[in-house]
Amino acid sequence: MAKYFTLTTVMLGVTLTSPPAAAQTPQHLQWDPTAAATYLDERLGWWMSWEPAQREGETFCISCHTAVPYALSRSALRAVGGETLPVPQEEALLDNVRRRVRLWAEVAPERLESRGSETILNSLVLASHDARDSRLSEDARLAFDHLWELQLGHGERSGSWPWLHADLEPWEEDGGPYYGAALAAIAVGTAPDGYALEVANTERVARLSSYLTDNYADQNLFNKLTALWASTWLPDLLEPADQARVVEETLARQHGDGGWSLSSLGPYHLREGSPRVTESDGYATGMTAFVLLQTGAGPEQPRLKRALAWLSANQDTTDGSWPAHSLNKHRDPSSDIGRFMRDAATAYAVLALTSGHQEIK
Repeated sequence: MAKYFTLTTVMLGVTLTSPPAAAQTPQHLQWDPTAAATYLDERLGWWMSWEPAQREGETFCISCHTAVPYALSRSALRAVGGETLPVPQEEALLDNVRRRVRLWAEVAPERLESRGSETILNSLVLASHDARDSRLSEDARLAFDHLWELQLGHGERSGSWPWLHADLEPWEEDGGPYYGAALAAIAVGTAPDGYALEVANTERVARLSSYLTDNYADQNLFNKLTALWASTWLPDLLEPADQARVVEETLARQHGDGGWSLSSLGPYHLREGSPRVTESDGYATGMTAFVLLQTGAGPEQPRLKRALAWLSANQDTTDGSWPAHSLNKHRDPSSDIGRFMRDAATAYAVLALTSGHQEIK
């Protein structure tokens, strides 16, 4: 489906022109895509073999923090890193999703919320992959069939899906169903071959759009940004005034160093009652910059230029990742579990930097 740039360059040019601080922005940004690729590949390799991630049918969990961000970002590194073919981890992830889709009757989770969440993530992974080939595969169509079967048709959440609630922010908390529905909209809009416009999907997409529109005002900034991303794929999802307001609110929370902190996109609170981490992080900065770039803003816009400069300057030179912190509890950042947010941060930093066509090493 063609992409809709619902925010005009003129409006963004006005909105993005006044940085919150007077720091100089480098003319040429440098980062290491090879190191980023190595980090992402190693982390997905670990996730695929981690015992708690194992599922029925010799498959593994499609996680919001590691597997899905990897699927969305890894191919972007091929163009800038000189690779020509998918790496084994990419193929293994796709094979895993396809296998789960084909064996859905045998491997679908028992909990309705888990099934709803997975149908969205499976559809997003396969549609994003197929969009690069400009052809919707039968596996992706089957994943969407499973998706629509679980779409809610009645009640205040009509148009959305059952979604996991584990009291884990930002993905599995009270706003989780809205986040999941926004991801579903991205999946549907991304799907090639005019999938969103097929007659069979008209009512389904209309229900989804209505849910996202009607519940938009009650969402935190993190969810509003995800809806803004979805609105670049599905027309009329958000009113221009709402799009402008979320951009303004987002820019108002940009830090003086050019980045954003995930805690500022909430409100979020650590379950242990510990102080929130308020410094800029790779996940919030990468996702925010990426979404703004998807709206049609150019990387030379002063605000985005400074955000991309922050990403360039804050890649970890020891492992190629970007820093991020759990919103739920303090974790050892050197542990495998403690790196979950780094996995998401690194993927979205890659998406932002490759979307911005920044100079690389």
